[in-house]
Amino acid sequence: MTTLVTGATGNTGRHVVAELLRRGERVRALTRDPAAARDRLPAGTEIAAGTHTAPAELGTALAGVDRLHITVTAGLAEVGPELVRRAVDAGVRRITVVWGGGVGPVERAVADSGVDWTRLEPQEFMSNTLTWADAIRKEGVVREPYDFPSALVHEGDIGEVAAIALLEDGHTGRAYNLTGPEALTSSERVAVLSRATGRDIAFDRITHEQAVERLTATGVPREDAEYVIGWYAASDPASRTVDGTVERVTGRPARTFAQWVRENLDRF
Repeated sequence: MTTLVTGATGNTGRHVVAELLRRGERVRALTRDPAAARDRLPAGTEIAAGTHTAPAELGTALAGVDRLHITVTAGLAEVGPELVRRAVDAGVRRITVVWGGGVGPVERAVADSGVDWTRLEPQEFMSNTLTWADAIRKEGVVREPYDFPSALVHEGDIGEVAAIALLEDGHTGRAYNLTGPEALTSSERVAVLSRATGRDIAFDRITHEQAVERLTATGVPREDAEYVIGWYAASDPASRTVDGTVERVTGRPARTFAQWVRENLDRF
C-alpha cells in the first residue's frame, strides 16, 4: 500500500513521511521541487512532482495510492474539494488532514468524502520558535508584544499521530486536538532557550503595532499581519490548554519544548 503525502517537505509533512517510512510503509512525497526534496527527505521516499493546489495535474501522483495525507495551506480552499474528489476516484480509502486553523472547505470535503478520515487540529507548532533564531544569534534578544501561554506541539508528534491514523483502525471520523504536555509563555520559552544555549537571552516586550509592522516588512499583507498578531492578543482557550490526545493515540507522553530545543539547538 502507498501513502501520498502533500506538503511533504513542510513543518509537519516531513515528519509524516519519516514516521511512515520508519514503520516500513511505502511513501510518495508530493513536491514542487523534486531535486530539493531528495536532499530533505529520508532515503526510500518516492518523489512525485506536483502540488496539491493543482489537483487536475496529479493523475500520475495519485496512481496506486491507497492513503492520502493533506496539509491545508494557503491557496487550497478553492481547489481542495477537487483534490479530495480526485483522490477518492483514484482509489484512496483513508485520508488524514492537518486543518488550516478551522473547519473550511477542505476539511468539510474530507469529512464528506465517504472514506475513512481523521482530522488533526494541532495548536501552535514548536517550530514557530525558529522565527526568533536570527535575533537570538545576532542580538541575544526575543521581541514579542504578548506573553501569554501556548500549549505548543512538537511537529514530530503530529507526524506520528498522522501515521497511526493512516495505518491503524479506530480513528475514523475523529478530530484530534494536538498539544504538547505544557503551556509555556514566550518568556518561559526564552528561559528554556537560555538554559540550553548557555547564553543570557533577553525578552523584550514591543507594542502590537510594532509587531504588525515587523510582519508587513517581510511582505505579509497588513490584513494577514493584523490577523496573526491579533491571534496572539486574544488566543483561543484551546491554544493554551494542554490536551492528552498525543499520549492517548501514541501510547507515550507528548514531547516537550525542551526536547524540541535540544533537537534544534544548532539553529540558535
